Amino acid sequence: METIDVIALTLGVAWASGINLYAAILVLGLMGAGGYTQLPETLTVLQDPLVLMAAGIMYFVEFFADKIPGVDTGWDAIHTFIRIPAGAMLAVGAAQGLEINQAAELAAALLGGSLAATSHLTKASTRVVLNASPEPVTNWTASFAEDLAVIGGLWTALNYPIAFIAFIILFVLLAIWLLPKLWRAIKSIISTLRGWFGGRPDPADEESTSDGIIENLIEAKAEEKKLNDR
Repeated sequence: METIDVIALTLGVAWASGINLYAAILVLGLMGAGGYTQLPETLTVLQDPLVLMAAGIMYFVEFFADKIPGVDTGWDAIHTFIRIPAGAMLAVGAAQGLEINQAAELAAALLGGSLAATSHLTKASTRVVLNASPEPVTNWTASFAEDLAVIGGLWTALNYPIAFIAFIILFVLLAIWLLPKLWRAIKSIISTLRGWFGGRPDPADEESTSDGIIENLIEAKAEEKKLNDR
């Protein structure tokens, strides 16, 4: 594989792992085993039938878990500790197609882990916001779109590496803009839920309430003084 192909594959496996790790492994493994692409030697283990079977079983489980509101968020929370390290490891495996040294391997791990974390947090945060809606259609639509994005993204990385690198740059810029907005939306949802279930009031609300009590006490004292003067 040429340098640009390896770079695109390195970015591709990291990005896809953050969205759906098992789909990413299946796509690469099946394409490599079927002769549709030549994977770096360090990633040929993905073509092993045992690896493909394990990834297939886990993808089957995730396929359904990912489409149930609430369950998908719990699944994403657990996979925070799986997708990000796996994305870093797969990125290193892809980068080794250039016979890099240890320093470059570490750089690939850092880049791969960061990109996997970005795509994972974007996916997970979006799902939390979507779960605020009572209907399940948006979850199903998002889940199917994510699966198709992983398949299409990896296919593009393997066949049109320059186009995929441009896509990754745009994705990172979009994530930088979108994640703070998603975080504010999640905080608003949590605040609303606390209000519904009688949670502790917001500190700002507590401060305004205490100010109101003090004002009432002052007014009561003033009225009492007027009565005494009479």
